[in-house]
Order: sequence, then structure tokens, then C-alpha cells
Amino acid sequence: MSAFKRILVAAAVAVAALPASAEKLSLGEISRYLNQLQQAKGSFTQINDDGSISTGTISIRRPGRMRFDYNPPAQALVLASGGEVAIFDRKTGQGPERYPLRRTPLSIILAKNVDLGRANMVTGHSYDGTATTVRAQDPERPEIGSIELVFTGAPVELRQWVIHDDAGGQTTVILGELDRNVRLPNGDFSIIHEIDRQKN
Repeated sequence: MSAFKRILVAAAVAVAALPASAEKLSLGEISRYLNQLQQAKGSFTQINDDGSISTGTISIRRPGRMRFDYNPPAQALVLASGGEVAIFDRKTGQGPERYPLRRTPLSIILAKNVDLGRANMVTGHSYDGTATTVRAQDPERPEIGSIELVFTGAPVELRQWVIHDDAGGQTTVILGELDRNVRLPNGDFSIIHEIDRQKN
């Protein structure tokens, strides 16, 4: 079995092993959970469109900020902050690739006010007896792609997401346990500070 398939099987088993929700989570429940998720930090496993696998640490500070620190050999850093996404390659030490956050489906869960009940935002809402999956898009920019969010209930927890980009590719991020009591400094999400740090 390939490493890619092993990770997918492990993710499916991990979700299945969690306590089953009594019923499908409503869009209102999920929106409230995301709006209350102010700060969190934990591990992640990322499955890329080409089947390659990366691991690292994710930090979330809503609204608008997210940080992915990738473990070696990737040595990459992805920052979402100030309405931008910046991708750093620590191997080269060159300046980051930068593009607007609004051009990625991550903007949906990093919005100041998440409202999955908006017209044309949710294109799928299902329940498999264990987890609730919501597929959402920006109704004003559906061409940028969509995001599938997987949640378990009692209490509500975000377990993974799959980003479907505008080129037809997909990236899966499987989350470990998130520490919601962590305190994350503003500097952790500063693109300018990270650029300066790489110069020194």
C-alpha cells in the first residue's frame, strides 16, 4: 500500500473511531463553532494533489490569520494575514509568493463572520453517521474553487478539509487535536516580520 493510501485509510479510521454524532450538524451549529474558534494550534498532515505528503504545525487566529509551519524536508511556511497569503521557501531564502486571501477558499473559514447559510455558499451538506461534511464556496467568486469541511459533533470539532482549486486540483489537510487555549502572538502572523527574519 502506498504512503498516500495509508494516510487516507488512517484518516478514515481516525474519524470512524471518534464518538458518533447524534445527528447531522446544522449549518448554524457549524457557523457558530467557526466564529467561536478564535485561536488554536495543532499538528496537521497534508496530502497534495500529486500524492505527496507533508506534515507540520498549524496555527489559527481568526479572523483572517493562519500559519502552516512545514516539517523538514519541506522547510516551507505559509502565512495568511492582512488579506494576503504568502508562501515562503526556507531552502532558497527568497521572498515569498504572495496573492490575495480572497482568491483562496480558505477565506471562507477565516472570514470575520462565517455564515454558511448565505445564499449559494453551501453546495453540499451530508452526514455519514459519524461526521458532517460541508462543501462551501464564495458565492461572489465561485470560480476560485471550493472547500470541503469535515466535522464531528459532541462537541463540534473541525477534523479535516479538502480544497478544490480553480485548476481542478485538490489538497487535503487532516488536523490533529487543536489546542484552543493557546495564546498566539501577532508577530507569528506577520508577513513583513517573516520577510525581515529571512533577510537576517
